[in-house]
Amino acid sequence: MNRRIGRAVLCAGLVALSAGLVAGIEARAQAPAQPSQPRGFAWWRTDQFQKNLGLSTDQVGRLEAVFQMALPDLRRGRDDLDRQEAELSRLIEMNADEATVIRQVDKVEGIRSHLNKTRQLLLLHQRQLLTPEQRVKLKALFDQMQADPAQSERDRAAKPNGGQK
Repeated sequence: MNRRIGRAVLCAGLVALSAGLVAGIEARAQAPAQPSQPRGFAWWRTDQFQKNLGLSTDQVGRLEAVFQMALPDLRRGRDDLDRQEAELSRLIEMNADEATVIRQVDKVEGIRSHLNKTRQLLLLHQRQLLTPEQRVKLKALFDQMQADPAQSERDRAAKPNGGQK
């Protein structure tokens, strides 16, 4: 009986997971393709952040260098994650056996974990380039952006390439 409940829970979870994957894949497919532009917000490139944080030209260059060093790994990881999520969706759609689906889920989550670790290390390395005062100001700017996302989007839209040079 417990095994039957466990399978039912697993099946329900896989259905929810596949629905989420399909929604994520569709959302990415509908987003405008801009392969030359990295995903995310390159805040150190914007005049507003440079001015408000008092970033030196050297700091901007070093922040950009840290980003550029991580970018190839982030892009490869994102591409790999997209491919493996599509494969997982395909397996679920064709009613593959549970062991095969579980192996694919493990692969997807391993890639996602590596991608998140890479991103977190990028953020850590960039943060280490800022003074304690700049870190406080950066947090305040991001808090402000979260409080008023519409204004933040207008500010980014006012810059060429969404604030990316």
